[in-house]
Amino acid sequence: MSLADLRLLLAAVLGIAAAVGLIVKGRLHPFISLLCGAFTVGLVAGLPMEDTAKAVQKGVSDILGSTGLVVALGLSLGAMLQLSNAASSLAQASLKLTGPAGAPWASLFVAMVIGLPLFFETGLVLLLPIVVAAAATLPNSSNPDAAKLRLMLPALTGLSVVHALVPPHPGPLLAVNALGANMGRTMLYGILVAIPTAIVAGPLLAFFTSRDVRLMAPVIERHDFALAAPPKASSLFVILLPVVLIAAGELRGLLPPWTASRLGWLSAVSHPVPALLLTNLVALPLLFGRKLRDPQVQDTIWTDTMKSAGAILLSIGAGGALKQVLVSAGLSNLLAKLASAQAISPLLLGWLVAVAIRLATGSATVATITTVGVMSGVVTATGVTPEWVVLAIGAGSVFFSHVNDPGFWLVKSYLGTTTPDTFRTWSLLETVISVVGLVAVLCASALL
Repeated sequence: MSLADLRLLLAAVLGIAAAVGLIVKGRLHPFISLLCGAFTVGLVAGLPMEDTAKAVQKGVSDILGSTGLVVALGLSLGAMLQLSNAASSLAQASLKLTGPAGAPWASLFVAMVIGLPLFFETGLVLLLPIVVAAAATLPNSSNPDAAKLRLMLPALTGLSVVHALVPPHPGPLLAVNALGANMGRTMLYGILVAIPTAIVAGPLLAFFTSRDVRLMAPVIERHDFALAAPPKASSLFVILLPVVLIAAGELRGLLPPWTASRLGWLSAVSHPVPALLLTNLVALPLLFGRKLRDPQVQDTIWTDTMKSAGAILLSIGAGGALKQVLVSAGLSNLLAKLASAQAISPLLLGWLVAVAIRLATGSATVATITTVGVMSGVVTATGVTPEWVVLAIGAGSVFFSHVNDPGFWLVKSYLGTTTPDTFRTWSLLETVISVVGLVAVLCASALL
């Protein structure tokens, strides 16, 4: 390893450490701390200040351009579901079916089903308000915060597992195309791996990690307007509408060309942004009825949304900035080169490369894209089944979410955890998904 490579590794360590230290010890807002970490990486790595600033701008614009509108529209929808008491009503009905003991398992199952056609961020902002409301209706216990987390963490697990392992999510889909894997087999194998992984990382792990965690105020504050809950059918329609629209867009690609051409309008509304915008417009009259004309109700919906969105978007944007500076400095290429020089199992190699790049850049998608580029030649040379390589890379791409991952700050805001407790819950959850997913891939690939 050259001195330039060592300098780059040192820059990554110092930049991430600076961001963590400023947040945890300095009590600075993550937005400022992450930007300081990004410029520390550029300074130590020897990037010109102008190039570092451009990387910061690109990182912020990329993450906000792809995620910002989804988060904002999801927050407004979540505010409507809570203020109208629709979320609470659906949550109480769900608990009657499952009971408190079965609630974490129901939360996991619903998240996996709803998460199949959705981006992780879309599923999170859509599902978490419902899960939070369900957690609030649980019977009083000696540790109510732990009881809430035992519902919320399995929901996050379900969303994350399908995001990492099951096409048509962007990472697995990209890997399928690049490695020449069969889509149908990859989806089948992905589901087989996802189920045991979700059980271990979801309800079982949450039973232990939820202990001694204290939650802060939720992202969307509750207001009591004495509103009657809307009909459950209307509430359920609002929840499922974006899921159906996005799923329909995916299904259109499987239809014969002459049929798909007649359904071109589905492409326009199946993207997460128009799907959520349309759902917002439909939700207002369905959830509030005549109360929609009440200025206080309208003001509360949008004030809560904008206040919550501001802090979250600044944090995830700064996380994207840190990620982009690390990528621009060349860390992804360095880690891929180091990992590919080792003579180990192709599945383990793909996982290790994805883990290293995930830790360095904070992006599961960047980890997948970079690793696929490294592994395409390995798959050809070794003859390994490409479907299993896709899943091994997907498992590695979610390893240990931390401060350079914009999703870390999004999850932290929705859970209401402190930064250290987010490491104890969310970061550990992602690590368990990654490790158990790898073990499941290795075992299943030896049997099938």
